[in-house]
Amino acid sequence: MMKEKLLRPMSGFWVILLIVVLAGLGIYGAANENAYIAAPAFIVASILCTSITVVQPNNSVVVTFFGKYIGTIASSGLWAVIPFSVRKTVSLRVRNFNSVKLKVNDVEGNPIEIAAVVVFKVINSAKALFDVDKYMAFVEIQSETALRHVASKYPYDSFQVGGMSLRANADEIAKELASELQERLSLAGVEVIEARLTHLAYSTEIASTMLQRQQASAILSARQIIVEGAVGMVDMAIRQLRESGVVELDEERKAAMINNLMVAIVSERGASPVINTGSLY
Repeated sequence: MMKEKLLRPMSGFWVILLIVVLAGLGIYGAANENAYIAAPAFIVASILCTSITVVQPNNSVVVTFFGKYIGTIASSGLWAVIPFSVRKTVSLRVRNFNSVKLKVNDVEGNPIEIAAVVVFKVINSAKALFDVDKYMAFVEIQSETALRHVASKYPYDSFQVGGMSLRANADEIAKELASELQERLSLAGVEVIEARLTHLAYSTEIASTMLQRQQASAILSARQIIVEGAVGMVDMAIRQLRESGVVELDEERKAAMINNLMVAIVSERGASPVINTGSLY
């Protein structure tokens, strides 16, 4: 594993000043036909020109010399490094990667379409250049691999109370995806700032069927809530009638009243009351 070393290079302005002085000295020697002054001055000035490098803000420059890693310049400005060294610039800016829509099977085997956006930046230039081959391609491949893995661990939608699902637990899924990406991309010196799903849907071949399932599940859930509420209201009505002493209900009348109240509350249509002026017996 490559460890990053931060360089503290010499200011390039002093080296440029020295180059100007040497160039002037070389011109003076050439004008006076003095090769012993002109030739060395021009040669040294030319060598020093190869040491000048410019580092833009939010960039870093990795310096190698004859295949050996010398260090990384992380401060922006004009600098002078070892002459004839090779310098490669790495951007430290925050970047986005939008994955393509992937077709994955969720944990229940249902084919789904899923995509995500990954926000990241390079924090270790040496790792990004030397530990992986083309770190941008590495980020793309590992992001899609992590997205497939996370998507295959959960169902698209959970029909159980409290169950984790890709649709209902977007924040938890995003945190898990970011954590897994960070583990994978730390090898390339990359920090994952955020990872979030941007597209989630059933595949076209099962979309209509799963929509009917979702509608049926919603109807059943609503019915369950209605029934639970109706039972509570009937129990409250009977208890209040008994406590107030308005009427004495035997078991048969109580059953008839419960039946009428349940039908009136649970029915989708408005109840049409029928006044019974006679007796049940």
